[in-house]
Amino acid sequence: MQLHIPIQISPDNPEPLYHQIQVQLKELILSGHLPEGTLLPSIREFAKDLSCSVITIRRVYQDLENEGILRTRQGTGTFVAKVGTVTREQYRKEAVVEAMKDALRSGLRVGCTIEELKQLFEEALLEITNEGQGTPVNRQRDTDNPEMKDSNTEVPGVAKAAVEPEEGGSGDE
Repeated sequence: MQLHIPIQISPDNPEPLYHQIQVQLKELILSGHLPEGTLLPSIREFAKDLSCSVITIRRVYQDLENEGILRTRQGTGTFVAKVGTVTREQYRKEAVVEAMKDALRSGLRVGCTIEELKQLFEEALLEITNEGQGTPVNRQRDTDNPEMKDSNTEVPGVAKAAVEPEEGGSGDE
């Protein structure tokens, strides 16, 4: 029975195919979905499954072997190598930090202030943690959490200007 590895590649993605495959395979290994000792498909089988070149899969396997994530035994195949807890933890944190940086850059590009970004992070975190609990989420106000502010609460340097007009202002902004 051949192992199916859930990797999705897209020719429309600007990232090269080998990079798309490498990133997803590394994630599956470091997240524990492909445990130590798992025999991976042969280069030819994997290339056929993903409808890509044998050279592409060979490069992925070689790069991950150079990183110590895979090991190849001549005549036996390519296996998931032992990945230490420190490596897994480091990868996990790096992945989250990179995703957060991307989100923060997007927020700054559209003009959000640091305080707005902090508030949006808190709201998003609350929404996500409540999703699995079946708890209705109210973005406007969480009465059980005084840290969460409603949309009319002052956020330093942000909401006050929108709520209270400056002197001489008509308030009809």
